[in-house]
Amino acid sequence: MSRPTYPGHPYPLGATWDGEGVNFAIYSENASKVDLCLFDEPKGAAEKECVRLTERSNHVWHIYLPGVQPGQLYGYRMEGPYEPQQGHRFNPNKLLIDPYAKAIAGTIEWHDSLFGYEMGHPEEDLSFSATDSSPFVPKSVVVDVAFDWESDKPPKTPYHQSVIYETHVKGFTKLHPDIPENERGTYKGMAHPAVIQYLKELGITAIELMPVHHFVTDRHLADKGLTNYWGYNTIGFFAPDVRYSASGICGEQVREFKEMVKALHKAGIEVILDVVYNHTAEGNHLGPTLSFRGISNADYYRLTEDKRYYMDYTGTGNTLNARLPSVLRLIMDSLRYWVLDMHVDGFRFDLAATLARELHEVDRLSAFFDIIHQDPVISQVKLIAEPWDVGEGGYQVGKFPAGWAEWNGKYRDSIRDYWRGADSTLAEFASRLTGSADLYKEEYRRPTASINFITAHDGFTLHDLVSYNDKHNEANGENNQDGESHNRSWNCGAEGYTEDPLINGLRERQKRNLLTTLFLSQGVPMIVAGDEAGRTQQGNNNAYCQDNEISWLHWDQLDQSLLNYTKKLIHLRLKHPAFCRRRWFRGQPVEGSGVEDIGWFLPEGAEMSDEHWDTDFARSLAVYLNGRGLRTIGPKGEKIVDDSFYIMLNAHHEPLSFTLPAASYGAEWHILLDTGQPEKEEGKQVFKAQSTMEIGGRSIVVLMHEEKQAKEKAKQQ
Repeated sequence: MSRPTYPGHPYPLGATWDGEGVNFAIYSENASKVDLCLFDEPKGAAEKECVRLTERSNHVWHIYLPGVQPGQLYGYRMEGPYEPQQGHRFNPNKLLIDPYAKAIAGTIEWHDSLFGYEMGHPEEDLSFSATDSSPFVPKSVVVDVAFDWESDKPPKTPYHQSVIYETHVKGFTKLHPDIPENERGTYKGMAHPAVIQYLKELGITAIELMPVHHFVTDRHLADKGLTNYWGYNTIGFFAPDVRYSASGICGEQVREFKEMVKALHKAGIEVILDVVYNHTAEGNHLGPTLSFRGISNADYYRLTEDKRYYMDYTGTGNTLNARLPSVLRLIMDSLRYWVLDMHVDGFRFDLAATLARELHEVDRLSAFFDIIHQDPVISQVKLIAEPWDVGEGGYQVGKFPAGWAEWNGKYRDSIRDYWRGADSTLAEFASRLTGSADLYKEEYRRPTASINFITAHDGFTLHDLVSYNDKHNEANGENNQDGESHNRSWNCGAEGYTEDPLINGLRERQKRNLLTTLFLSQGVPMIVAGDEAGRTQQGNNNAYCQDNEISWLHWDQLDQSLLNYTKKLIHLRLKHPAFCRRRWFRGQPVEGSGVEDIGWFLPEGAEMSDEHWDTDFARSLAVYLNGRGLRTIGPKGEKIVDDSFYIMLNAHHEPLSFTLPAASYGAEWHILLDTGQPEKEEGKQVFKAQSTMEIGGRSIVVLMHEEKQAKEKAKQQ
C-alpha cells in the first residue's frame, strides 16, 4: 500500500516537521524528475521507500508526508541532463544530501560510486557512472527544532570590549582531564564547567569556533590515514558536524550544540562561527557528486565559459556562485538559521573576498553585501571577514564596507617584523598599534574594524613563532623548506627545542612582547587557543590534517607563568578604556591640559619628528596615551576618562635608557608591566617626570599615571 502524500509547500526549504508530518522542499531549476528516498539506517542499507515529487513552484520541488517523525533519514535523487560541457551533471544513481539538512547522520565513506563519472575512464568526467552511491553517503535527518532556551539572551558584547579566542571544538577539549572521556572533543565538552571557568578567568568574551558546519575529509587525505581536521570543506551549511557530538547522530547533535551555546551565554561568552560559504566539498570537475553538483550544478557553482570547469578563487577546486539569487538565499537562510535557531552571536567568513566577486573583481557593492546590510537579523550580529582569497586582486584588507570587521593581516605581519628585528619603518608599526587608521578610517568605520592577531590557526603557534625559522610539516608529507619570508618567524638562535637558557629566556620574553603588543593595541584582539600557555605544534605551520596530539591542547603541559601573565594582560585591557578606544586618535591637544590624546617619543624623551618615522634601522620608541583624551561617553551619557599610560618599546637587542616626558604629561609614573621582568611587582617603583630608566633588550615597559578624574570615578563605582 503506497503512502499518502500531500502537495506540500515550497517554503521553507529543507525538511520541516510540524507535529503531524514533514514538508520536504528542494530547489533545482534544471532537474526533470526528483525522488525523495527514505532510509531506516544511516549507512549500507538500501532505501526503504522512494517518493516522486510532482509539485514544483518557482523551481522548488515539494511534497508533504504525513506521519513522518523527527529522526527520519532521507536523501534525494535527481534526474536531468548529464552534459558537463553545458554545466549539467545530473545522475539519479547518486544519492544527494539535502543542502538544507539540519543534521547529517554520519560521514562520507569514500568509494568510486560517489563520483558521477566512471573513475579511470579515458573521457574522465564526460563519462557516466551507473553505480548507486547510497551505501556510502551519510543521510540527511529530519530534526525537531523545539528547544527550551529558558531565559537565554545574547551577551552582545561591544567590539571595543571584546577579546576573541579562536579555538577548535575537538582540539580544545580532547585532552582535558576534568571532562568525562566520552564528552571530550564535543560540543558538550566545550560547555563543561571547567572549560567555561578557564575562559572566564582568562578574560575571554567570545569564542570563535573553527568550522562546525558538517564537512568532508578529502579522499586524498583519507587514503593517507589523515583527516580534514580544520573542517574548511563544508557540505552542510545548516548541520552542526556530527563528529563533535557526544549525544548521537540522528539530530541529537543539534540539541547538544544549543546546550553548548546556552551554557556559554550564561557565562557571558559569545559564540562566533567560522563559516565557509565560498566553496563546497565537491571540489573541481573531477570531484564527487554529493549534493549541490547533482542538484543544480549550473546554479550553485561559478563555471568557466565552456561550463565544464569551475572557477577557483578558493584553492579548493570550486567557488560557490554568490551572484545568483538561489545561492544568496541559501547563504542568507543558513546565516539566519544559526542566529535565530542556534543563537550564535556572529560569523567569521572564510575567504570573504570570494563572496564579494561579481564577474571577476571583488566589488564592495556586490549583491552579497547589499543583502547582508538590509537583513534585520544578520546585520545585527558580529560580521568578521577574512578579507582575501587566492584569486587575482583577492587581497582586500581594509576594503570591506561599514558594519564589517576584518582580520588584519597587515597587523600580524608588521608586529612580527618589528619584534624579529626586520628592517621596517616605525610608521607602519605605529599605525598598527593605534588601530590601522590607514586601512579603516573611512565611511564611518572605527578602530574596532581591525581584528588584530599575531597568530591564527593557519600558521605557527605563538611558541613556534619564536622557536622555528622553517616549517616542519613532515607529518603532512610536505617539503619543509619555507623560511622566514613566509612565516616572519625567528627562532632566537636555535631551530626548535633547545636547553640553552639564554635562548629560552629570549623566547619567553618575545612571547610576552608579542602578547603585550596585541592586547595594548587599538582594535579587537584575537588570540589562538593555547598561545596563552605555550602550546606548540613542533614547528608544523599548517596542521590542517593533523587530528591528533600535534593539534590538540595539552592541558597537562600548560606554561602557568605565561598563562598568568596573559590573564593579567587581558584584564588590564578590559579595565582600561585607553587600550580599547571607540574612536580614532586625533593627535590634537585635549581641552584643559594642552597635551595631545597621543604622543610619540624617542628614547631620550624628545617628541618624534617626521624623519624619525622613516628610519629603517630604528627599533625603539615610546607612546603616550592620554586618559583624558578618549572623547567618548558611556552608556548613560557619562564622560569616559581613564588613567594615562606611557609605553616604552625596545626591539633592540641591547638595553636602552628611556627618559620620561615633562610633568605636563604626568608628574609621577609607576610600573604596570615589564616583559623583561614579569615577576616585578606592580606599582612598587615610582618614577618622576623626566627621570631616566633602563629598558632591557627586546622588552616592553608599561607605566601608568593616575589621573584624578579617573581615580574619583573609580571611587564612585
